[in-house]
Amino acid sequence: MPLVYIADDEQNIRRLIAFSLKDAGFETGEFPDGETLLQAVRLCRPDAILLDWMMPGMDGLQICRALRENEQTRSIPVLMLTAKGEEMDKVLGLEMGADDYITKPFGVKELCARVRAVLRRAAQQEQPAERIFSADGLQVDIARHTVRKNGKLVGLTAKEFDLLCMLMRHQGKVLTRDTLLNKVWGTEYFGDTRTVDVHVRYLRQKIEDDPNKPERILTVRGVGYKFCAQEGGTV
Repeated sequence: MPLVYIADDEQNIRRLIAFSLKDAGFETGEFPDGETLLQAVRLCRPDAILLDWMMPGMDGLQICRALRENEQTRSIPVLMLTAKGEEMDKVLGLEMGADDYITKPFGVKELCARVRAVLRRAAQQEQPAERIFSADGLQVDIARHTVRKNGKLVGLTAKEFDLLCMLMRHQGKVLTRDTLLNKVWGTEYFGDTRTVDVHVRYLRQKIEDDPNKPERILTVRGVGYKFCAQEGGTV
């Protein structure tokens, strides 16, 4: 039975979510703040985390960043719960490493469906051990979940890592935004193709020598993106 941790300072919301998830066949753990959540994760790794954006002490974004910076927890799916609904807030949550985003108030059936979706995507994205991609000064080690640029470690979020792997796996081939969205985020993802553009932009900032003149991840106008070694510019 999948174990889902719920971190929210509002007790009524925690209990509602926990009851709904248990009724849907999940085990749950409830936490009133981020600090106690992190302590629990160190003792027992959950299959997914529902994380409230606004909490006393460390907020949801800080907790998400801490999870992504730890090698032992970076691959845990995180679904952000928040009353914030502006697009830039969603982008910020995704950039910090959240796998999905749901705005309060929400329906419990939709919430359970989203949890199932992130768990399925996580299972589908498990990669074969000991596989390494190398191209144009980049080395991606899937087993160790690390990326090096010219020998130096590069810190990527979980989705940035998956996106880079997908592009490098199909080096030289153009992948449409819809294809990337389906392959990296899953066919049941509730977002749109702008999510791909946001992640490509941040990925370029980390792996390109000049993000404004990308030479590794190229834009194919009106179509999508492709990874090319030793090429430059926008097609």
